[in-house]
Amino acid sequence: MVKVPHRLYLTEDEMPKQWYNLRADMKELPDPMINPGTMQPATEEDLYPVFCTKLAHQEMDNETRYVDIPEEVLEMYKIYRPSPLIRAYNLEKELDTPAKIYYKFEGNNTSGSHKLNSAIAQAYYAKEQGLKGLTTETGAGQWGTALAEACSYFGLPLTVFMVKVSYQQKPFRKAVMQTFDADVIASPSATTQVGRKILAENPETGGSLGCAISEAVEKAVGSEGYRYVLGSVLNQVLLHQSIIGLESKIAMEKLDEYPDVVIGCAGGGSNLGGLIAPFMQDKLQGRANPRITAVEPASCPSLTRGKYAYDFCDTGKITPMARMYTLGSGFMPSANHAGGLRYHGMSPILSKLYHDGYMDAVAVEQSKVFEAAVLFAKKETILPAPESAHAIREAIDEALRCKESGEAKTILFGLTGTGYFDMTAYEAFHDGKMSDYIPTDEELAKGFDSLPQMP
Repeated sequence: MVKVPHRLYLTEDEMPKQWYNLRADMKELPDPMINPGTMQPATEEDLYPVFCTKLAHQEMDNETRYVDIPEEVLEMYKIYRPSPLIRAYNLEKELDTPAKIYYKFEGNNTSGSHKLNSAIAQAYYAKEQGLKGLTTETGAGQWGTALAEACSYFGLPLTVFMVKVSYQQKPFRKAVMQTFDADVIASPSATTQVGRKILAENPETGGSLGCAISEAVEKAVGSEGYRYVLGSVLNQVLLHQSIIGLESKIAMEKLDEYPDVVIGCAGGGSNLGGLIAPFMQDKLQGRANPRITAVEPASCPSLTRGKYAYDFCDTGKITPMARMYTLGSGFMPSANHAGGLRYHGMSPILSKLYHDGYMDAVAVEQSKVFEAAVLFAKKETILPAPESAHAIREAIDEALRCKESGEAKTILFGLTGTGYFDMTAYEAFHDGKMSDYIPTDEELAKGFDSLPQMP
């Protein structure tokens, strides 16, 4: 039997030339977005003032199974893709498990994460449309960094509203974005009407992704020739991120492998939706039945403790409403270190699949996540991002369950990026200063009280 290599890289020619649209194979589609002005299902045209025209089309297209990746996007992908599928031999040995552990590593680019896969596509469509510039928000800074890179490549000005607590925790993320000419503003800020309103109500707030989205949308809508782009949650983002799963599946087929369990961290759903896409297609079409697990922080548990309801995607309540698992757009998560998972809602596609029983979800405490991150770093020599370490935690736990049962399962998880900008978090963990904040039912109830009343 041929030994599986530690790292398997596909060739450039083997890289997928199309993205996969999971909605084309769903038995039941997610409920439509609602225009808060009319309270009717949003149309593609409703999205044009906010999104690029082609991205608005991708957002609403439930039928096209495969979408051609533009040649210019493929060319930029080739700078850092295909990304490796890695067998975690050392981790398996440490855990003394019969399970085989694989991970898809998306950190081999300057943004340090999977976010570049969608940033390139969105910047390309904006440039193609002849726009003057873009606005966005960022939590941990990975998305802002990725979009700054992509906008710099295509020659587009970019304004990034960065969640204030992350802006303070991760000053070097800001420096990287500025290297790529982005204008970075701590959110909430005094530069927008919604930011001033949030600050007036709570001057000490550390901000949230919901706040930053509101500011970015307001700035885009109020600036001629600008549009807003988002790094997670949206259907279009999950479409672009499907390249992660498509490459993973091709690589596993080359090894004559297929995952029994697919695990991804979940904040808004971009990497999880991308990783699971072709495996969920197999599940929906009855070809295979992998267990698919979303892992979220116990401090922001939208799937495991949220409500499946229509909600605004932002705190300022200016975006269309989506039916998703949500903690309420007014929910203010604790300043935990997995800044990219501090979002109140979950992708409508993933919410629907979870609601219909096609995947499960677990919530994990921060200190347990960092225990897994440190063990992984020691054995696999990659310092993982705190977000990714949620998936590592569950992969380790699954491998230990296999040790108990004697099952030799094949586990695949997504290593979304590196943790080199998260040293304050690692320092807090090593110094014993990390807390495991879990919101009470009473605290969650306040967020649920902000849910819109639907007719």
